[in-house]
Amino acid sequence: MEILGLSLTLLVLFVSFGFMVGVLFGFFGMGGSFLITPTLLILDYPASVAIGSGLAFYFGTSVIAVLKHYDVGQVDYKLGAILFVVLSIGIELGSRLVFALEALGVAELVTGIAYILLLGGIGALFLRRAYNLEDEDESEADDADGDEIPAIGQKIQSYTVPPMISLTSGGRASVWTISGAGGSVGLVSGLIGVGGGFIRMPAIHYLIGTPLTAAVGTSLFAGLFSGAFGTFTYGMSGSVDLTVVSLLLVGSALGAKIGSAATTIVEENDVIVYFGMMMVFASVGIALSELSDWFATDSLEFVSVFLLVGSSFFVAAMILYQVVQQTGSDESHGQTTLDGGD
Repeated sequence: MEILGLSLTLLVLFVSFGFMVGVLFGFFGMGGSFLITPTLLILDYPASVAIGSGLAFYFGTSVIAVLKHYDVGQVDYKLGAILFVVLSIGIELGSRLVFALEALGVAELVTGIAYILLLGGIGALFLRRAYNLEDEDESEADDADGDEIPAIGQKIQSYTVPPMISLTSGGRASVWTISGAGGSVGLVSGLIGVGGGFIRMPAIHYLIGTPLTAAVGTSLFAGLFSGAFGTFTYGMSGSVDLTVVSLLLVGSALGAKIGSAATTIVEENDVIVYFGMMMVFASVGIALSELSDWFATDSLEFVSVFLLVGSSFFVAAMILYQVVQQTGSDESHGQTTLDGGD
């Protein structure tokens, strides 16, 4: 039986996948197109359609999550506006490169290799950061100014190359640093079909030097506009599957709200560990998918889908578990306090 031109299995998969990605999106500040695009590629969608649909989904989820982060004051609007401009330029250049590679017949190969390197590298970076945080003394961990901004971010901020702007979260950053980081992220976003959150959020955190929660909110804000621009670019060429995007958005509407609220509950070190684990497993999953294509091995294809989707579902489940656990703890504490007052 088919509904909207899709089998019932695919319909359920896209809705549930959208919910999971929504949770991750609101929590990490990334739209999940880094998961959507390779998953569509694995399902044999053309590279341009997988990329365009991933960007369209990112734009839709951005609207939901930005509103939630706005409520808790985790958005640097000035920084986000500058990033939007340079991201748009980079996305335009990246999208033109994709169509050129597609004409040469190597778009899917280049996209797959780029995913493997980027996801694996970023995942390793965050896991290393988490390991270093665990090794710090308790007194150092209490120093918010020192710990919330990574050492590399503090070092970059120490170079004052005008013009400089003040960051809402504290400190100052050079417009040149912001432009370089944002332009590079935009180029990669247009090239491999992601809203860029999984690159943009680490870039804001590590290179521009903002606390993790502010990096998440600002990444979402900048992605709202860059996602719209990327969607328009691919939509004009008919490379957006509206049926798939709509099903994904149905599930993500609730997930994004839950994920955004979780950023005020879950410990920062847990955020870093979860993000790093997900990136590494996704990298391995995509690598196995590429090997499956080369060697025509169905078993590797199955394992790749399991790692890519399964690890993301696991991380989303851990986030939801901590939210429920913390909520229950708060209610228990409130009841204990009330009983004590009696």
